[in-house]
Amino acid sequence: MTDLTRLTIAEARTKLRAKEFTSAELTDAYLDAIDAANGELNAYVKVTPDKAREMARASDAKLASGNGGDLEGIPLGIKDLFGTEGVHTQAASHILDGFEPRYESTVTANLWADGAVMLGKLNMDEFAMGSSNETSHYGPVKNPWRAEGSNLDLVPGGSSGGSASAVSAWLCAGATATDTGGSIRQPAAFTGTVGIKPTYGRCSRWGVVAFASSLDQAGPITRDVRDAAIMLKSMASVDEKDTTSVNIPVPDYEAAIGQSVRGMRIGIPKEYRVDGMPNEIETLWQKGIAWLKDAGAEIVDISLPHTKYALPAYYIVAPAEASSNLARYDGVRYGLRVPGKDIADMYEQTRAAGFGREVKRRIMIGTYVLSAGYYDAYYLQAQKVRTLIKKDFEDVFAAGIDTILTPATPSAAFGIADQDMAADPVKMYLNDIFTVTVNMAGLPGIAVPAGLDSKGLPLGLQLIGRPFEEETLFRTAHVIEQAAGRFEPAKWW
Repeated sequence: MTDLTRLTIAEARTKLRAKEFTSAELTDAYLDAIDAANGELNAYVKVTPDKAREMARASDAKLASGNGGDLEGIPLGIKDLFGTEGVHTQAASHILDGFEPRYESTVTANLWADGAVMLGKLNMDEFAMGSSNETSHYGPVKNPWRAEGSNLDLVPGGSSGGSASAVSAWLCAGATATDTGGSIRQPAAFTGTVGIKPTYGRCSRWGVVAFASSLDQAGPITRDVRDAAIMLKSMASVDEKDTTSVNIPVPDYEAAIGQSVRGMRIGIPKEYRVDGMPNEIETLWQKGIAWLKDAGAEIVDISLPHTKYALPAYYIVAPAEASSNLARYDGVRYGLRVPGKDIADMYEQTRAAGFGREVKRRIMIGTYVLSAGYYDAYYLQAQKVRTLIKKDFEDVFAAGIDTILTPATPSAAFGIADQDMAADPVKMYLNDIFTVTVNMAGLPGIAVPAGLDSKGLPLGLQLIGRPFEEETLFRTAHVIEQAAGRFEPAKWW
């Protein structure tokens, strides 16, 4: 029998329905793989074998009776940001020590309703703040990829580094992730996987630990474009518990796979050619343009003039919202509590011990830009810039552009504990340079593997779409995937 963990979601779904193997067998194969690899990769912070096997048995009973859901029996990993009832949910932070919610996030509830099986909770940057999965209380995640001839451990990207690493290393069939400024697309690009950040409001945020509420959006990381379409259909829904979720029917995204892109107009923004961008990224971009042109799409040069302000504006808006959202973690009702001489001292001691360095940095920035005398100068200005960024995209789409093609990241994965990055937080923030505009404008964006750099590391391209037109992204990304081929890491772990 084929190694069951190497099957895509679509392949496993077909074989499960044909009764070639059971969900229990598939789940055990993944649990064995996790057991063998997680000590090295650190992708999971909590494995739930008993729950997984119980869910798999229930799926097998449904499949036997012919009543299986869209993801019946498919084992998934869940980012530690999603509330899972009775199971470790700590946003990879010390301050939420021991927290096991009494509720289920809407996204995971949707997945379980469609028959998915939970393997466990995946590592991430603390409170989703980071671009390398090095800020986790549980230590850094390793990328399954290594440069040719090198034993250097690389980052998997962040904040959904555990999700990307687990999918790339065959430790789950697919994974949930979240994206506030690139946290699905950047790790997908670093690990040779596919990640889609849907339109803001497409997936409910209820039960997902908040970072920046106007930017956060859940989405899947998978091995290929078809799997991303399958997972997003199950994850997406309107939800009365989240007033920002949108009541638009969820299409059958998978039906878009394989459709022609002939006659589509693909925008190429000149502002994404940034200073110091490696030649390999430009070459990859040109390849992507050629593939879409060969498939019959029309390539159009476009301008998004306010792009240069997106990163500084993002790093005002996101920390401001974070400082507000993280004020609830005080040691009173749940999680870590460090005693103090009075309640104010207990708050201070708990937060000092519970929050990591990057989270503290962003809370301080956010509190500063919201403080009296600085609110107008920083936060209000950043919100005005955000409106201009959104209008840039609206103007381009109004002019008949169907989707926009850009690089996903400014480089391939870098080393864990890279001294340049550690010494200069701004260098780390620049990893999000191609992705933050999409969150600021609330648009859908997908990262798809498109090639390898000179060291044999994966690189991704990004497609940006009109609001709620994820089908166009899947259709276009599939063309790139077909032209580029599939990429897998050489197993060393």
